[in-house]
Amino acid sequence: MQTILGAGGQIADELTRELYRNYTHDIRLASRHPHKIHDTDQLVSADLMDAEVTDKAVEGSEIAYLTVGLPANSAMWEEKFPTMMANAIAACEKHGTKLVFFDNTYMYPRTAEIQTEDMRFEPVGRKASVRAQLATMLLDEMNADRIDAVICRAPEFYGPGKTQSVTNSMVLNRIAQHKRPFVPISAHAKRTLVWTPDASHAMALIGNTPDAYGQTWHLPVDHARLNYRQMIEIASEVTGRSIGYTTVPRWAFGIGGRMNPTVKEIEELLPRYRQDNIFDSSKFQTRFPDFPITTYREGITQLLSHKTEQ
Repeated sequence: MQTILGAGGQIADELTRELYRNYTHDIRLASRHPHKIHDTDQLVSADLMDAEVTDKAVEGSEIAYLTVGLPANSAMWEEKFPTMMANAIAACEKHGTKLVFFDNTYMYPRTAEIQTEDMRFEPVGRKASVRAQLATMLLDEMNADRIDAVICRAPEFYGPGKTQSVTNSMVLNRIAQHKRPFVPISAHAKRTLVWTPDASHAMALIGNTPDAYGQTWHLPVDHARLNYRQMIEIASEVTGRSIGYTTVPRWAFGIGGRMNPTVKEIEELLPRYRQDNIFDSSKFQTRFPDFPITTYREGITQLLSHKTEQ
């Protein structure tokens, strides 16, 4: 049995498909409102804030994947994420279940330094501090040999379906809707994005590779990084349209945040868009050299030509 804690999002759904395709049909999906992807999926209605419910969701599982997502709300993150992590750790420790944690890079420094798995944590802002707390909680348990776990870390998403990110919502989705894209802060800073199906496929692979545990892994990305201007140029080629764009300066987000709570919540992340974002996944690519990585051109083409596999 392999269990997904926090089923229902884009990462979890694609993870479920990959597990079914290549590893097992014995899959349990646990979330507040789980839905089946395959007829054989076992559904468990689970509030991961409840320790007893989380324990029962994990019981009998060889591997549990913690992929739960929350809206971009700092207060909610502070209230819920640490408890969810603590409950997942306790359940996995009790039942001898391996834990695969899907993580992000918010706790990394806001610099143009190359980001590798041993990058120091320098969280700035409430959401970044929560992410540092979660990773540290799990690393402490791993280092104390109380749990067999692995951290799978991803940069910003782009991709199909329910994928949510600044790049998807402000740039690529608007292009798909024949609207002018809005570029956050800079059109010339290099971005590292992970194609969401690649992230899920790689996480399934890591979770089912025994010697991958006890480590942090950067999930695979195309190292031919593009800036937003270059992404939009590809979009123009794919669609056959001349696509312009509007660069949105930091002060404009500040004004928007006064009226829109969602815009206010993403302000914390904006300094990361001023300079190059260089997320390195060489460790993964060295260990798994045959893993197919979606290039930016392939990903943008799939999104805009509506040929992404569902």
